[in-house]
Amino acid sequence: MGVLLPAAGDECSSEWELLVNSTEPQLCSSVQPQKQSSEAWRSESDMDSCGCALELLGMLVYVVGWLCALATALLPQWLTMSTALMPAESYGLGLWETCVVQDLGVMECRSYDSLLGLPGYLKLARVLMCTSLAAGLLGALVAAPGLHLVNSCGAGAGGSRAKGALTATGGVLGVVSGVLCLIPVSHMAHLAVVHFFDDTVPDMVPRWEFGEALFCGWAGGFLLVAAGLLLVSSCWRSRAEPRPAPQGRYRVMSAAEEASSRKRSEYV
Repeated sequence: MGVLLPAAGDECSSEWELLVNSTEPQLCSSVQPQKQSSEAWRSESDMDSCGCALELLGMLVYVVGWLCALATALLPQWLTMSTALMPAESYGLGLWETCVVQDLGVMECRSYDSLLGLPGYLKLARVLMCTSLAAGLLGALVAAPGLHLVNSCGAGAGGSRAKGALTATGGVLGVVSGVLCLIPVSHMAHLAVVHFFDDTVPDMVPRWEFGEALFCGWAGGFLLVAAGLLLVSSCWRSRAEPRPAPQGRYRVMSAAEEASSRKRSEYV
């Protein structure tokens, strides 16, 4: 199959140079959309990896915070007290029982006799801690299917929107769980501070002080709030990810067809 060359003469050679010069910018411009498309795909993959990292970090912090909240609800050392008359023993006050700890490490606990006879702050703390644990567990179960590493909700735009909604819902429940955990812990600490600096109580009367459960509850509450914010931010980041526009490939085809059509028309 032979190659068609232009006829001899100044006019044909000038037309051939004009044709070559006119097709070179089109060929150069056809390479640019492919480069832009590859850069868009590369940026999208980077943002996907960032979103997955935020989700995994949020779920890890979520589990640690929920376990801290569970330990806070079960520990009997919300408030501790030691007396000068009996230095070998210390007392602990929890949501479900009171304990006596001796120097030898022996701990004896006794549950409360009556639910209706409990003080109001203990009833409130029980309700809020149980609600916090329930909301945190529900949030973890809802957010787990919404992770990008979990194959659920199908593929496509509808599946990605459903996964984002699950992740955002789990994050909101995590924030609610953390706030519900912080309220009773902070309230109990406030009561301990008020009674400790009460001038009407004689100095010889022992006072309640902060126990280990309060610090564990503060840690669990803040971790749950941070985990919820991480999950919600990962959902917003995935929604803001740019999608590559495939029109560049169609523009390349149209430019090549236009160049071939112009060649044909010039030779005809």
